[in-house]
Amino acid sequence: MPLLQFPADRRTADIRRCAEALQTLHGEAANRFWRSEMAGFAANLREQGCSDAELSRQAALFMDAVQMELQVAYATAAEL
Repeated sequence: MPLLQFPADRRTADIRRCAEALQTLHGEAANRFWRSEMAGFAANLREQGCSDAELSRQAALFMDAVQMELQVAYATAAEL
């Protein structure tokens, strides 16, 4: 298994960028954006030599991190 220098759930700039984009996109535009992001994410990990199992694990970590960022943004907005 290759060593990942930046595990998916620690890529804070990418996580925030995706969460911010998903706050403004809806419906099919949001779906297209997310599919494109995940395709690039998977391609990058494959280039690093990740197995399918590790790719799936990293994708789940990234997806969870984006969801958490969206929840924080929603909670913060609700407080205002």
